[in-house]
Amino acid sequence: MLQEVSRPLSSRFEAPLLLTLLATAGYGCRQEETSMAQDPPASSPAPSPPADASPQNEPWYASGLNGAIATAKRKATDAGLKILQEGGNAADAAAAAILALSVADHDKFHLGGEVVLMVYDAKTRAIEVIAGQGVAPRLATRERFAREKGGIPAEGVLAAAVPGAPDALLTLLDRHGTRTWKEVVAPTEELLKKYEKPWHSNLSRILRLMTKAEKDGSGDRRRGLHRAADEFYRGKIAREIAEWSEKNGGLIRYVDLSTHATRIEEPSVAEYHGFKLYKPGAWTQGPALLQAVTVLDYFSFKGLSPFEPRNVHLPVEAVKLAFADRDTYYGDPLFVDVPMEGLLSTYYGSLRRKIIDIEKASLAFRPGDPVNKKAEPDDKKIIKWAANVAKANDTTTCVVADKEGNIVAATPSGWAGVEAGRTGIFLATRLQSFNLWDGHPNVIEPGKRPRITLTPTLVTTKEGAPFMAVSVAGGDAQDQVSLQMLMNVIDHDMAAADAVKSPRWASEHMVGSFKQTAPRLGVLTMDPALIEKTGPALTAMGHKLEPAKTPIGEPVVLVIDPITRIISAAGDPAAGREAGAY
Repeated sequence: MLQEVSRPLSSRFEAPLLLTLLATAGYGCRQEETSMAQDPPASSPAPSPPADASPQNEPWYASGLNGAIATAKRKATDAGLKILQEGGNAADAAAAAILALSVADHDKFHLGGEVVLMVYDAKTRAIEVIAGQGVAPRLATRERFAREKGGIPAEGVLAAAVPGAPDALLTLLDRHGTRTWKEVVAPTEELLKKYEKPWHSNLSRILRLMTKAEKDGSGDRRRGLHRAADEFYRGKIAREIAEWSEKNGGLIRYVDLSTHATRIEEPSVAEYHGFKLYKPGAWTQGPALLQAVTVLDYFSFKGLSPFEPRNVHLPVEAVKLAFADRDTYYGDPLFVDVPMEGLLSTYYGSLRRKIIDIEKASLAFRPGDPVNKKAEPDDKKIIKWAANVAKANDTTTCVVADKEGNIVAATPSGWAGVEAGRTGIFLATRLQSFNLWDGHPNVIEPGKRPRITLTPTLVTTKEGAPFMAVSVAGGDAQDQVSLQMLMNVIDHDMAAADAVKSPRWASEHMVGSFKQTAPRLGVLTMDPALIEKTGPALTAMGHKLEPAKTPIGEPVVLVIDPITRIISAAGDPAAGREAGAY
């Protein structure tokens, strides 16, 4: 199992101290920064964590002292919970649950897809990112796809990146787990025994090959995990996938699989209202959430109703600015120089905040200039986008914590792909998250990771104690919904169970991450219940409201009370999310 430790190449910017939240200055107050070197005032104390007042657990909500988990499906939640109850830790439970999701939530996650994992280690208080996103194959060049009608397809074998999920899960177990591959894959094998679909028996065979390879590790757990990885990426399984791909018009070859490496990276970080927020790097959209909170950290939302119009307006406007920077600057940091330090600096955030009209919605696409420290560039960058409509078939979710305080937040995905022969491995379609724009940070190149939407969130207290984990399914809405979950808990003192049920919004004021569809400037999709309470005021501000027909995003949230140590996990019941604890 190949790994690379990427500390210099993966930006981690420690934001300065929080700007003061001046309660006496009013909701829309501004503190004008006059110098980058100006010392920031002392930060406000962290808000008290919400006390969980729910009288009993529900299928979508659970709490306990020994461990808790929330995923997209009951069978996956039960798989992870069983591991916890048998003495496994958060990493073991997450691996078991995610493997089970590849069957129980197969329409949204295949084992031939990808998973972004964030891990909090209770002993060291360190957070790391396990980057389970495979790269573009060697044959996936810009010139190759420029010849395709419609560019990079949204489905089928041509859109397949190298599968990243299997090695990411094995890496999770290798670095943080206590269980073997055989032990964590057992619940998935039970699901596959029913053979309800033709590919079930195929995938069962592949998993058995990996288990057999693990057994050849002479009883050493970590050696066995490496053997299982070798079987998938450099053994019989890899050859089956590569041979099928070549015969059926795909771009993946054996060399792409055999050289796959799971990168271990430090997260990006920012502060918000007394807490530290951690996200994956700029090969995901994750830092956009950090940019948004760097802008919003100046405003106090404490004591306000979630239905207050400005409680929606200001976060939406911050998101518009952050996502304009996402669409302009983000890409794989191994290939492009992403100005992450500038993007996440509180000074740049203050400049961007000043161009927000607190009474009026912006209808312009406005990236900034973090390199030259300007709110907007002198020479505006032109971004091309497609006119066609492309929607993601979504993704899936998992958050889990154990009694020691270890946490894993994961966002697995992989859909619209095709089975590679008779392997049960469906090759996902993540290459569609690249573009073909010459010179853009996210233009497709062999060996490069696409800038993806998958972006779990971890939150600690300012002192580094574990506090919260969030994972959301929903494409470009993922970090927007994550922001609302954070505000619900941190600013509005909601319990996890209430946070996931609160009505939500999602701006479409950004380039679509699937086929690079045009932004719908000013359009704000909202839960009808939210429109009913805030619609007239938001419309008067210039927002173009559209009622949502289905839940906006599909969140799961986990909160650890720093005082009682009770772990609460919840998933939106309207989106069918499931939780468990003991």
